[in-house]
Amino acid sequence: MKINMNYIKIFGGILLVIALFSFTNGRNDNKKLSKVNIEFVEGENQFITYPMVNKLLIQNEDTITNVAKENLALNRLEDVLNRNQMIREAQVYYTINGQLEAKIKQREPIARVGTSDPFYLDSEGKWMPLSPVFSARVPLITGAVNKENLAETYKLAKYVYEDDFLNRNIIGIHKRGGKFELKLRVDDFLVLLGNTEQLERKFRNFKAFYQKARKDKTLNTYSVVNLQYNNQVVCTKK
Repeated sequence: MKINMNYIKIFGGILLVIALFSFTNGRNDNKKLSKVNIEFVEGENQFITYPMVNKLLIQNEDTITNVAKENLALNRLEDVLNRNQMIREAQVYYTINGQLEAKIKQREPIARVGTSDPFYLDSEGKWMPLSPVFSARVPLITGAVNKENLAETYKLAKYVYEDDFLNRNIIGIHKRGGKFELKLRVDDFLVLLGNTEQLERKFRNFKAFYQKARKDKTLNTYSVVNLQYNNQVVCTKK
C-alpha cells in the first residue's frame, strides 16, 4: 500500500499546531496577572475611587495580581462592580500582556434631594446614594419629594440640567404639592413655575424676561416671577 507523504506531513502539522496552542493556552491561563488598570470614562465625577474599585476586584484575595487568570471569572468581576450603586456600567477584560483592565462608567447625578435621608437623582431618573468621597455641584431639591415619586421632579431636573442658561442659574427646586418653585444663584426673586407641562414655553418666556430685565437693570426690583400664565410673565415687585 502506497502512503502519500504529503498527507502525513499535513496531518502531522495540524497535530503540532494543536499541541502548541494547547500548551500556550494552558500557560496563559496559569499566568498570574501582572497589573490591574482601572479607567474611569465619561465624566469627571469621582463618586468611587481607584482604591474602592480595586477593593471590589480583590474580594477575598490579598491582591488580585497573585491570582492565576484561569481562577478569575470576568463575568463575576463585572457583576460585582455593576452592583455598586455608584457605577452605571463596568467592563472587565484581559490584555495580551497579562493585565486586567476595568473600565468604569459612573452614574451621573443631575440634582440632590434634601430630605431626611438625602440622595442624588441621576441622569436616568433613578435615585443614587451620596458619596463619602465626592459632592456634586447640582441643584438642591426640597419639598414633597421621595424615592417613590421622582417622575415629575426628574422631568424638570433633566430639563434644567441640559439647558446651559438654566443649569448656570438655577440652584434650588422646591416642590409644593404638584407645583414647583425655583431659586436662582444670583438673583433673590422666587420663580413660580407651576407644574411640568409646557416647560419649553415657560422657560422661553422666562429667558426673554430675564434678558430684558437685566438690560434694564431691574432684576433686583422683583420678589416673585410667575411663569404659570399663558404667554406672559407676571412679576411682583418688592
